[in-house]
Amino acid sequence: MHTNSLPARRRSIKRAVLALSAVSLSATLAACGDDATTAAAATGKKVLWLGDSIAGAEAPALGAALKASGVAFKNATSSGGGNVVAGEHPVTKMGAKDTWQQLGKNLAEFKPDVVAYQITTYDWGTRQQQLAAYRKLAATVRKSGGKLVIVSAPPFKLDDFYKPYAPAIRSAPETARQAAQDGEARFLDASELWGTDASASKAQRSKDGIHSCQQGSAAFATWLTGKLGQQLGFTPAAPEAWATGSWGGDERFSKLGCA
Repeated sequence: MHTNSLPARRRSIKRAVLALSAVSLSATLAACGDDATTAAAATGKKVLWLGDSIAGAEAPALGAALKASGVAFKNATSSGGGNVVAGEHPVTKMGAKDTWQQLGKNLAEFKPDVVAYQITTYDWGTRQQQLAAYRKLAATVRKSGGKLVIVSAPPFKLDDFYKPYAPAIRSAPETARQAAQDGEARFLDASELWGTDASASKAQRSKDGIHSCQQGSAAFATWLTGKLGQQLGFTPAAPEAWATGSWGGDERFSKLGCA
């Protein structure tokens, strides 16, 4: 994932309203305070999080929400790749090679109950290539004893870098849905949270039109933790238990120019 580099800086995070799929609630997101994440009794469950830098910006909040719910979390996202579809482009081939290598290592060492993969902006390829890659992912996770959850990416700005690959970016969600049905995995359509218009306020994109800031990441963490709780049988912690943690001061957000 390409990003616009901005001078790193730490700022206090303003009071934000966390938009949930059916409920709205307010939570103060403090970037520079002590870690207020409250860990629940351990459930024994583990979640491995995969994806590109969009997923990477969501990871701090997601990790805090799962930890507060008693679930172990490992962030295995990539700042420049994270894709499982190799396609024909040298960049995507290199990214996919690294993703598969790291996945094998993480499955063996971390032993996750759920591998959650957010479709990346680099999953370029034909529908057949996408389908084969997502089916392989489902089979690989299932063989390890875990369950795969594929999450659609949020809407993001298709700038000049992405426009040539727009057809593949648009076909990936439906192809992933099909692969999930074929491979006993689960597909989650995140448009119920973000909508489909990257420029709309509901999408909660940062200044670059691609990533999320703290508020959007917190909303996503609440949404996905709820879905995972249903699947793994744990009760998600209320946002008040983790939203004021130090995760809001992660350097990813300052690089994105988040206030």
